[in-house]
Amino acid sequence: MTGEGATDLSAVLGAWLPEQRWFPGKGRMVDRLTDSGVVLAPGDPVLELHHVRVTYDDGERAGYLVPVTIRREPVDWLAGALIGWIGGAAAISGAGQSGAPDGDAGSRWAYDALRDREQTAAWLTLLAEGAEVGPVVFHAEAGVAIPSGIPGDIVTTEQSNTSLVYGNEAILKVFRRLEPGINPDVEIHHALAATGNPHIAPLLGSVQVRLAADGGAGDEKSNPQSGVPTATAAMVQTFLPGATDGWSLASTSVRDLYAEADLHAEEVGGDFASESYRLGAATASVHADLALVLPTEPAGPDWLPGLLQELHNRLEQATEIVGQLAHFVEVIRATYAELVSIRAPILLQRVHGDLHLGQVLRTVTGWTILDFEGEPSRSIAVRRQLDTPLRDVAGMLRSFDYAAQHLLLGEATDLQLSYRATEWATRNRAAYCAGYAEAGGVDPAEFGVLLAALEADKAVYETVYEARNRPNWLSIPLHSFNRLVKS
Repeated sequence: MTGEGATDLSAVLGAWLPEQRWFPGKGRMVDRLTDSGVVLAPGDPVLELHHVRVTYDDGERAGYLVPVTIRREPVDWLAGALIGWIGGAAAISGAGQSGAPDGDAGSRWAYDALRDREQTAAWLTLLAEGAEVGPVVFHAEAGVAIPSGIPGDIVTTEQSNTSLVYGNEAILKVFRRLEPGINPDVEIHHALAATGNPHIAPLLGSVQVRLAADGGAGDEKSNPQSGVPTATAAMVQTFLPGATDGWSLASTSVRDLYAEADLHAEEVGGDFASESYRLGAATASVHADLALVLPTEPAGPDWLPGLLQELHNRLEQATEIVGQLAHFVEVIRATYAELVSIRAPILLQRVHGDLHLGQVLRTVTGWTILDFEGEPSRSIAVRRQLDTPLRDVAGMLRSFDYAAQHLLLGEATDLQLSYRATEWATRNRAAYCAGYAEAGGVDPAEFGVLLAALEADKAVYETVYEARNRPNWLSIPLHSFNRLVKS
């Protein structure tokens, strides 16, 4: 991005980026880092939006979005959000506020703007105005009211993105990874608005950035004929106050069951099966509307062989990372091999791509599905490809296993609780599939071979994630392969 008066932060971002939870390049060597920014709101402090381009030592390149406030004086309550100090002839990065020479009138302090609460209201103001600031375009959806004058509070639980909640009215999600193309989360919510589907949070608007040919941000005016690529920087949705995420509700149900270990899952007051059924129905409803407003196509003769190759490749790569997978490779490959027996037609469509209990909210009126961006580690082009809706079903079934098993981690083996965990997962998996089928979705029972392969593939992905991020959780996906062995 380029803009008059924007601060060059390249000297301080290199040390700051690896410390951020959303930055995926931890532990990798950075060969080159460049920074360009645009001033969104001048004044004191200044609100800027920066595009940081990183080239790793293996040649891979990635772009990241960093909103920044530039202040002339350090602020104690923002000490934890400090990116670095910029002086006339030097720059210092780190969490400390000291380091500026006395009397240096040119000293400035750069802070993470999403943690600078005094500056967060500007995002909704710019959106309400439909502002266009250099390459940054704020677009409000037709017929919606954008709240203004409200500061945003940061959501601390996110990993790959950063969100701000504005009172009880709106939630802003900033996509930290900046890639050419419309983000599927914006694309899908915009398309579903025409259906009036009750299981999504309405889209209020989005922020796009025009990119130059080299992947940086340019100043070209918006012209559909210019061929200038754009990237999605952020989106704003209606906030759902009082909602509870599915993971928390499911975990509470499992905890209630473990407290009454001599009872079956259906006998405990916190039985979750009815909610799982409703969640399955909500998933089917969203899939049906996605098929109405976005492209679909029958799977061609090359689709299953291509899927089979993809599954085997991912398994081979994962086995090199997670040695414990070697014990299950034969049964996993045997599960994949069953795909050649499929004769029923398969319809491909747009899907969620990363559906699990943490991506759904229970409100007083029912379930709402969130975050249609897919797996952030995959490119936007891959995430926008058509797929079987059973991919989402498989993801949710894996999440039921996680909910049942995670409370047993680190505990001494208790055969009674282990049995109850399996029973809870089996009951809720079945309820979810029943709700999905009875609401008009593809009956998972009729595509058991495909569903089993997709579940196994998801568990393979999970083993790599857990090995790298939560080694003490690795037993959960590995445990799932025991079901394949038994079957």
